[in-house]
Amino acid sequence: MLDWARTILGLVVEIVQHPQVPYFTVPTRRWVVGRTLVWITGYRRCVRDYEQLLHHHEAMVRWFMIRITSRRLSEPQ
Repeated sequence: MLDWARTILGLVVEIVQHPQVPYFTVPTRRWVVGRTLVWITGYRRCVRDYEQLLHHHEAMVRWFMIRITSRRLSEPQ
């Protein structure tokens, strides 16, 4: 898969190792993905698989992320 991603897609895949410590540590920036998924599932249409085609679901996710981002940008500071 690494060779395929490099040759076909032109991407470099980096495998990240967990730190070898005897206690729990929060992985760097992994919380961003979880937070974003919670924001997206806040919209009922993205909680269940209502869309029949994949690109329709992708469009709905993009639409909701645009809506979330525009609301956050327009909030008074």
